[in-house]
Amino acid sequence: RDVYDLVVIGGGSGGLACSKEAAHFNKKVAVLDFVKPSSQGTKWGLGGTCVNVGCIPKKLMHRAALLGESIQDASVFGWNVPTDVQLDWNKMSELVQNYVKSLNWGHRVQLRDKNVEYINAYGTLVDANTIKYVDNKGIERLLTAKNIVIASGGRPHIPEEIPGALEHSITSDDIFWLTKPPGKTLVIGGSYIALECGGFLTGMGFDTTVMVRSICLRHFDQQMAKLIADYMENHGTKFLKKCRPQKIEKLSDGRLEVSYTDKKGNTSSDIYDTVLMAAGRKPETSGISLESVGVKTDPETNKIIGNYDNDHERSSVPNIYAIGDVLHDRPELTPVAIKAGRLLAERLFNGSKVKMDYDKIPTTVFTPLEYGVVGLSEDEAIQKFDEDSIEVYHAFYKPLEFAPVGRDVSQCYIKVICMRDGGKVLGIHFLGPIAGEVIQVFVHIVGNMYERWRESFRCGISWHDLSRTVAIHPTCAEEVVKMTINKRSGLDPTVTGC
Repeated sequence: RDVYDLVVIGGGSGGLACSKEAAHFNKKVAVLDFVKPSSQGTKWGLGGTCVNVGCIPKKLMHRAALLGESIQDASVFGWNVPTDVQLDWNKMSELVQNYVKSLNWGHRVQLRDKNVEYINAYGTLVDANTIKYVDNKGIERLLTAKNIVIASGGRPHIPEEIPGALEHSITSDDIFWLTKPPGKTLVIGGSYIALECGGFLTGMGFDTTVMVRSICLRHFDQQMAKLIADYMENHGTKFLKKCRPQKIEKLSDGRLEVSYTDKKGNTSSDIYDTVLMAAGRKPETSGISLESVGVKTDPETNKIIGNYDNDHERSSVPNIYAIGDVLHDRPELTPVAIKAGRLLAERLFNGSKVKMDYDKIPTTVFTPLEYGVVGLSEDEAIQKFDEDSIEVYHAFYKPLEFAPVGRDVSQCYIKVICMRDGGKVLGIHFLGPIAGEVIQVFVHIVGNMYERWRESFRCGISWHDLSRTVAIHPTCAEEVVKMTINKRSGLDPTVTGC
């Protein structure tokens, strides 16, 4: 058998980035990728979650929903538009799916151009240097690899203890590939996936309810999470708070009856056309035979434990690595997997010593009112430094594009968390239009991911330096550098004008 310098299990963002970077150094590389159909039979092509059932289709559908709002704004601005504008789900979803398919093809072309062998099959470990797969003719084959990277990602979790959930609910693996409109929809979960999907479905005109067991956006700043939920509720999304689903039953007309209990134990039910389960994700590690070769996983998360020999991505088996969503105690974010994969390939094949820095990773939640964040939440800052040691500057502001058309701006909010002594910025939180574009600009202020730049950037910037920055007017981002009021003062933080 041929010996590969690197074999990657998983053709998602991280696996593709790692394989292409390794091939750049003239190494023999192969990528194994196979998508097991979802519980509802949905499957897709090369590119992983982000391309097929995550970031890309999610943002496109988010954009479709925002366009509906923009059409309403256009009439106020003087455009003669129909008053009964409705979304054509089939046309919109076909556009999204065709774009995704173009990305699938693009990834295959890139792998071919970079001399990375693409194998559309499910790979499992035989030993530390051998991977087994079954080809499309049913023939079992073996690969020998000097180095192996596990980048198999994760899939949505469907709680099987809820009767009918597995049979009748869809997940984010399915919503972007539906061939008919979802109709009246129940979204179960309080994660960013639940709120994003609930938000764009409401924006598209569907009767949408989000059922939250405990709190929304558990791992995010809770003041910001509440503002997001308030905005969504004010704009048509219904919420069932502190409720748990008990069972899902399919009626004779095809609709779904969902029984649930509230915090007092009272049982209620309602009927929906679609139930979208967004109750967390699980890593795709159970079917790879990790335990048979000695790769250690966390008993609770089933994710691969890294950081052996002071290498963040190295597993307990020296030549087997993990990147992306399968790596324990690391952010489940596409850019993180991409950067970690590239840096790993550079260390393996180009003599680099640069490691991925997982601290202060920025992200954005694409809810109807977008939320961008980098650094600590207010709760984390208080826990780490105590409340008397931090200062929180904040502002409620009015985006210029919202104000003249009468849009609700009561949840458009920014806060910067910093140390009182010296003013070092610890976290920036932005809730408003194009939050991702805004927060990306401020990433360097809180810290940079690249360890090679640690000395120049990780020292951070102070509130004094930030507030001296000249604003670009009129923008939403300018409000970050114009804030003067802190929470400690008790003054009204509402911005009143230029």
